[in-house]
Amino acid sequence: MRFFPQLIAAALLLATAVPGSAWAGAAFNKTLQLQGTSFQVQSSGEGSQQQLTIDTTGAKPAIKQIRQTVNGQVVGAEVADLDNNGLPEIYVYVQGAGSGSYGEVVAYAVIKGSELSPITLPELTGANAEGYQGHDQFQVVENCLARRFPIYKTGDSNAKASGGQRQICYKLKAGEAGWLLQPSSVVKF
Repeated sequence: MRFFPQLIAAALLLATAVPGSAWAGAAFNKTLQLQGTSFQVQSSGEGSQQQLTIDTTGAKPAIKQIRQTVNGQVVGAEVADLDNNGLPEIYVYVQGAGSGSYGEVVAYAVIKGSELSPITLPELTGANAEGYQGHDQFQVVENCLARRFPIYKTGDSNAKASGGQRQICYKLKAGEAGWLLQPSSVVKF
């Protein structure tokens, strides 16, 4: 029994070294800046839902804080000006819980320099949705938001897709009811 404290210490060290254990209560905290506007992106919470907070500074008048619940874990954030209008957008990447790790983008555009307007990423449809089972990766690439994911064929296990990869490039466009990310090109490799 005299080795018991060492066993507990070793077990605790091992538990903190396992990447999957980071999910419970995982937090994201990143500050991004573009064109004189700073975004502080934070998440908190436990389980499959987290509280996302976006604070914006540098705008006159001040921009109201965004607080919303997201289904999954915040795994990244980027700032860009995809429409080249001189006003930045913030893109927050969320990965859902579960084996599919379905991706979601929570995004806002600065409009008139004084407020944030939501940006919509449409659901995958038609040929773009064929073989889709999650495992999304998002990244700003030059003047588009790139979404990449594995393509699953019938009979593939969730751990091994055999259909290659699909990358969709989205351009930011002004829509009738706000901002929309529209697919502009698709590459399969």
